[in-house]
Amino acid sequence: MDLALKHPVALVPTMGALHAGHASLIEIARKFSPEVVVSIFVNPLQFENSNDFSTYPKSVDADIALATASGATKIWVPTFDEIYPNNPVLISSGEIGNLFEGVHRFGHFDGMLTVVKRFFDLVTPKHAIFGEKDFQQLFLIKNMVAQMKLPIEIISAPTIREASGLAMSSRNQKLSTTERESAAGIYNALNSAKATSDLGSARLELSKGVQAIPNFLLDYAEIIDADTFAIADDSTENCRAIVAGWINGIRLIDNMAMSNLGNPK
Repeated sequence: MDLALKHPVALVPTMGALHAGHASLIEIARKFSPEVVVSIFVNPLQFENSNDFSTYPKSVDADIALATASGATKIWVPTFDEIYPNNPVLISSGEIGNLFEGVHRFGHFDGMLTVVKRFFDLVTPKHAIFGEKDFQQLFLIKNMVAQMKLPIEIISAPTIREASGLAMSSRNQKLSTTERESAAGIYNALNSAKATSDLGSARLELSKGVQAIPNFLLDYAEIIDADTFAIADDSTENCRAIVAGWINGIRLIDNMAMSNLGNPK
C-alpha cells in the first residue's frame, strides 16, 4: 500500500472521535516533521467487549477537520483488510501487559501492540507520538520498539485535561454532566496523593479520594515504579499513581507523576 508520503514522517495513531488532546499530539508531531500522518482506525483486536467496539464513538468528518486544522498533512482511514490482509498474528504484551489494565481488559494490549506494529510497518515513521494518559500503553509501545530494535522514536505527550481536571478521552462524550462532575474526582484524588510527602500517605490519600467519587466502580488505584511497572516502594526513583474504573459503564483511566515521592535521580 502506497500512502505517497514524504519522509521523514511523524505518525499520530488514533481511533477517531478526536478532541483537543489529539490536536495537541498533532501539534507536537509538527515539531518533528513537516509530514504528519494521523491514522483513524478502531481496532477490533483491542476490544474485549464486542458491544464496546460497536458503540465506540465515530465522527470521521469532524475528525478530518480537526486533524487538518491541527497540522496533519495526511489523514489515513484504512479498512480492516488494509491493516489485516491475512489472519493477524498477535504480538504478546508479556507479563506487564497482564497487569492493571491487562487484568480488566483481557487481550487488550496484545491487540494494541499488533495494530501499532502494523501502522509502523505501513507508514515507516521516524517519530510516533502517544499521550501519557494511556500510560501502560505508552510503556508497552516503548518496550516493543526497543525489543524489536525498530528505527522509530516514541514521543511522550502530556495529558490534556478539561477545565475540571478530567483527562480528555473520546469516551467522555458518553458521560452526562453529573457523571463528568463525578469523574473529575479522579484528578482530585491524584492531586491529593501528590500533595503528600511519603509513599504511605500518598497511597492513603489516593485510596480515600477514589473511594469518595460518586458512582465510581474502582478497578485499581496504585502507585507504581514508572520505569518497571512494579509496585512502588521507598527505594523507587520514579513514582507514578495510576487509576482506572467505571462510571455508568464508561471506562476512565488517569495517572500522574508523583515527583513528591521516592528518590528522584
